[in-house]
Amino acid sequence: MGAATAQYPVGVFHGGSRKLSSGSDSPAVNFPSNIGISRLNLYPTSSSVLSSYKDNSKVYCLPNDADLKFDDPPRRILDTIENPMHLKNLSLKELKQLAEEIRSELRFAMSNTEKPLTASLGVVELAVAIHHVFHAPVDKILWDMEEQTYAHKILTGRMPLMHSHLQSNSFSSPMCRSESEFDPFGAGHGCNSISAGLGLAVARDIKGKRDRIVAVISNETTMAGQVYEAMSNAGYLDSNMIVILNDNRHSLHPKLEEAPETPINALSSTLSKLQSSKLFRRFRELAKVLTKKIGKGMHEWAAKIDEYARGMIGPPGSTLFEELGLYYIGPVDGNNVADLICVLHEVASLDSMGPVLVHVITKEQQEIKDNQMVEVSNITPESSFNSDPSLSWSRTYSDCFVEALVVEAKRDKDIVAIHAGMGMEPSLELFKKEFPNKFFEIGMAEQHAVTFSAGLSRGGMKPFCIVPSAFLQRAYDQVIHDVDRQKIPVRFVITSAGLVGSDGPKQCGAFDITFMSCLPNMIVMAPSDEVELAHMVATAARIDDRPVCFRYPRGAVAMENHSCEGGIPVEVGRGRILAEGKDVALLGYGSMVQNCLRAQSLLSKLGVEVTVADARFCKPLDAKLIRSLCKNHSFLITVEEGSIGGFGSHVAQFISLDGQLDAGIKWRPITLPDNYIEQASPKEQLEVAGLSGNHIAATVLSLLGRNREALFLM
Repeated sequence: MGAATAQYPVGVFHGGSRKLSSGSDSPAVNFPSNIGISRLNLYPTSSSVLSSYKDNSKVYCLPNDADLKFDDPPRRILDTIENPMHLKNLSLKELKQLAEEIRSELRFAMSNTEKPLTASLGVVELAVAIHHVFHAPVDKILWDMEEQTYAHKILTGRMPLMHSHLQSNSFSSPMCRSESEFDPFGAGHGCNSISAGLGLAVARDIKGKRDRIVAVISNETTMAGQVYEAMSNAGYLDSNMIVILNDNRHSLHPKLEEAPETPINALSSTLSKLQSSKLFRRFRELAKVLTKKIGKGMHEWAAKIDEYARGMIGPPGSTLFEELGLYYIGPVDGNNVADLICVLHEVASLDSMGPVLVHVITKEQQEIKDNQMVEVSNITPESSFNSDPSLSWSRTYSDCFVEALVVEAKRDKDIVAIHAGMGMEPSLELFKKEFPNKFFEIGMAEQHAVTFSAGLSRGGMKPFCIVPSAFLQRAYDQVIHDVDRQKIPVRFVITSAGLVGSDGPKQCGAFDITFMSCLPNMIVMAPSDEVELAHMVATAARIDDRPVCFRYPRGAVAMENHSCEGGIPVEVGRGRILAEGKDVALLGYGSMVQNCLRAQSLLSKLGVEVTVADARFCKPLDAKLIRSLCKNHSFLITVEEGSIGGFGSHVAQFISLDGQLDAGIKWRPITLPDNYIEQASPKEQLEVAGLSGNHIAATVLSLLGRNREALFLM
């Protein structure tokens, strides 16, 4: 074998031996179990190089490429699925295999992108059953949370699109109508699917159509009031629609293992099938008719017996849905394809039953064939922080904020922290550990979180209400009437401000500068780096006569080696100058100050010296600083990572009323563009938005008439 000369691929097989043959005249070769090719990908070597694999002093060589023949691997069912119609003729065994193949695909994607897809792992069988029973896109299927939709996307022909996102380390695409006809309504932050589904159902009834409406919600979103508003209205209007509650045991219970668990067993499965059966429904409807005819309170008495009996056999809280007017069926094993199909088939056959809620119990951990358990339940939801893989190792602004808050809380026993939104940032565990009785995780109940914080403040505490920018939008009415109008000192900590990389426009914090700075009593500030962030935590802790807010971006801090300790309070409404120059002044707000400094560094190499100032405050503005910049420069450029109508607009309002525009200063704003920026890396998003250091420097050069150099920088 030492003289062998052949060209062939070599790899590593997993999970058993692989039989090879090299033509009719060559003997079959059985390789040991540790020789194989991962994911059946072959990587040919150079024709001039002998490839071999050594194991225990043995050398295994593959035959010549031309004669090499593999036993064809069985074709995956998933590879045959181009749209949901291809599921209709699959057997139960094939549907189960399809579910495993989808789960394997999602795990592979998760391992390559470090993107937690746990919510989708739990609903694979549910997605398969829904598309097997219903007829999308004629039947409308709505999902409450985008994080649950990846199995749905795979089954609706978007595997190539997801693979392209996988190559770009994104594996995330918006659930929107423009992407696919199988998405009748976009998924936002949760809570919207029942409301939108009810609208579709009523429109269907008015137009005389017969399509089915299915809304899938999560128990995470049941903390939001809109869900119950929609259910109550659905019960009142009595339009036919199906609500599927995916109960994945995500809970705010401090010890999840001690939280009550809805049992799934043979009895619950049988009762669920009985509740959804035509015979049981007809008997129930007949009983209603007979008791109404009898009169004398018989109908109300029978209804109470029905409610009591169903409450006895159902899980805790199931009668709530009945009170809201939805016919409750469940609990159903959400990872059992056979049970799901049986119940959904019966529910789909309902003609005039009104709204129905099917309660399914799913688990986000499933056994795989080698009996290893893949634990994913403790992975943080991808919704709210550092989903960009490049940021996973870096020290973040959130880390520095929590450290500074812990220092302040040790100084002041009245400080408490309230967190709302989808998923708690890991950094907050430090505060929770230090002050377990002063940390409150509210979940997706931002409206309650704001008013709860106001109540704490009125009770003598100093609340820091921590909410991602995109989620604070949901509580704006409470911010206005329960906090700002009453001048209650609530300290709003706005996280994930600005662009958020792969989470795209859904989580983008573009609007908080605008909608917070227009409130009459609100102090609005933003740190340029982690040191300033610590100072602003200290400043907010000492403001007791009005509300205050400050924002910081998602991602790594500006100075990696700096230790975030306690801050020093800064004077409210006082900015600072970081670099002195002439002709052009860059007035940055928040994290964009760093890009202004990058622009200043680029321009200095081209012989252009500019002034860089850190505004610190959007409201109140530093009038003295702005007047000085206008007096000593020909151009003033404001830079912010926010929408039109924010910091730059406040500066423009001031310099126009103050007469600075009449005096000759030329003002230019740089803001986020007036459109939604789709998912990309943070660097790419800044380039698209025109907020990178190069773009800022190019703006300066164009104002100075050096257009060719400006184009070169862009």
